[in-house]
Amino acid sequence: MQISPHTLSAADTYKLLMGTVVPRPVAWISTISASGVPNLAPFSCYTVVSTKPPLLGVNIGRNRHHERKDTAVNILSQQEFVVNVADTSLLKPMHFSAAEHPADVSEIDLLGLDTQPGLEVAAPRLNAAPISMECRLRQVIPFGDLGAEFFVGEIVMLHVRKGLGSDNKIDAAELDPVCRLGGPNYAALGKIITMTPHNALPVSGGVPSHGNQS
Repeated sequence: MQISPHTLSAADTYKLLMGTVVPRPVAWISTISASGVPNLAPFSCYTVVSTKPPLLGVNIGRNRHHERKDTAVNILSQQEFVVNVADTSLLKPMHFSAAEHPADVSEIDLLGLDTQPGLEVAAPRLNAAPISMECRLRQVIPFGDLGAEFFVGEIVMLHVRKGLGSDNKIDAAELDPVCRLGGPNYAALGKIITMTPHNALPVSGGVPSHGNQS
């Protein structure tokens, strides 16, 4: 089957890509508004942009009214945000925090989640999150025709739950992060496969050739 994206609506393209680019890590972003209202929402299109300085990038689209979402408004206003990593025990509150509410309504309060202020930013972090990353806004890049924007923030403080790893290495099984799929679907990590280092493969190894690899 071949699909030309030029024949698809934006909604159909979204469904196709969200079901194809999987699994995706979820950035559960907490912010605070100019008037002091805390906000919380999940975004699954985020990635590491740089390790020195440590930069995270998250894609934030528009809401159903084609306006900036509260998270984007707050980040632009306050120049900061916190990325919380949800484990599977937090799946339900994370999922329901995606519901749209007026800007003066806090999802954190509605869901009864405990928070505390960041050490380097004023935005709150979730006490129950195994990892929280305080970020300061570095850059906003617009993309596409529907108002999507890629927000890049510098991590200025990390909070990591004790026992998640050592020597700055996170144990993925202990972290147990939520993975985003298409539609209202999520997954856990499942079986973890550990490979030998790629440079340990013998020249005459039994891996079949698939053409040039870069």
